[in-house]
Amino acid sequence: MMIDPRVFFDELANHGADFYTGVPDSLLSDFCAFVDENSPKGNHLIAANEGNAIAVAMGYHLATGKTPVVYMQNSGLGNAINPLLSLVDPEVYKVPMLLIVGWRGEPSLKDEPQHVKQGRVTLQILETLEIPFSVLDQSSDFRLVLKMAFDEIDRTGGPFAVVVRKSTFSSYPIRLKNDPQKSLRREEAINEILELSEPSDLLVSTTGKTSRELFELRLRRGEVASDFLTVGGMGHTSSIALGVSIGNPTRRIICLDGDGSLIMHMGSMPVIASIKPRDFIHVIINNESHESVGGQATVAKYIDFELLSKANGYQGYSVAHDIVSLRAAWSKIEKVSGPVLLEIKVAQGSRGNLGRPTTSAEDNKRAFMVNASA
Repeated sequence: MMIDPRVFFDELANHGADFYTGVPDSLLSDFCAFVDENSPKGNHLIAANEGNAIAVAMGYHLATGKTPVVYMQNSGLGNAINPLLSLVDPEVYKVPMLLIVGWRGEPSLKDEPQHVKQGRVTLQILETLEIPFSVLDQSSDFRLVLKMAFDEIDRTGGPFAVVVRKSTFSSYPIRLKNDPQKSLRREEAINEILELSEPSDLLVSTTGKTSRELFELRLRRGEVASDFLTVGGMGHTSSIALGVSIGNPTRRIICLDGDGSLIMHMGSMPVIASIKPRDFIHVIINNESHESVGGQATVAKYIDFELLSKANGYQGYSVAHDIVSLRAAWSKIEKVSGPVLLEIKVAQGSRGNLGRPTTSAEDNKRAFMVNASA
């Protein structure tokens, strides 16, 4: 029987856990949704990235002496490795924390290509980091697992990881909190960008539903699907797009980014601006959420992207919230020597029958490179 997120949360509280931070994960979406809606105000923080979450958790321990909980997808271990080894490790500051890690790409289970190797080496990574761990699934005695975890944390003074298999938690649907003034959907916005773009433009799209929708739109429109779809490495889309621009300065680059992706590695913005790529349109499709993994909120609603773009050295900014304003915004920014930032405010939600790219990651790379060299 699946584990009820409420009961799991209560058991964590029995061990003194009262602070949560991390980056949402699809396998942990039900648990994360419960945490988000039931933690006391100020005791749950959705971090920019997993390393950020480790550091915040460390600070909470320094202030309270308590053991914080950090959740993430296993792909986020890459972002977390540096602070795990150079800060919280028992041989450095010796900071206790419980890591809850969603196990995408677990061997023997079918998953997307970006998760296959990550899943295969997840336990090896934890072993290499010398972080003790236990695997949790729906048949586990989760109370025993958590007792063992907190006993080990008390013994070592360092982190312990609970690696969570697919279908471990029972359903706790998150309540989408859409602004009623937002009616434009992401897929509609992407389709309009395809209408406004030129055949010679090179598109680089971010992880999750943005790339899935772009791929299906190309097929629906009868166009060659040769955009670069960044299926993994969340937060690095704009840097990939910058590299493409540096390598091919004669083509206009359109980077389709998301608010969660941009926030995760926002340091790319001043780097992009410092290079001053003339034909670089950085599109932020902003639904203020991590929609692809459950719909948890980002901090985008607190960000003034116009001021942010100016502070980082972008040469222009425009904002859109419907098709009419999107066309007007595009007409304005495409006349400006880049880089420029276009923010498109959209509602959460996607088609229920939205598929995934049917080509392999390598095939997508090859198609994009052929397009870029044409």
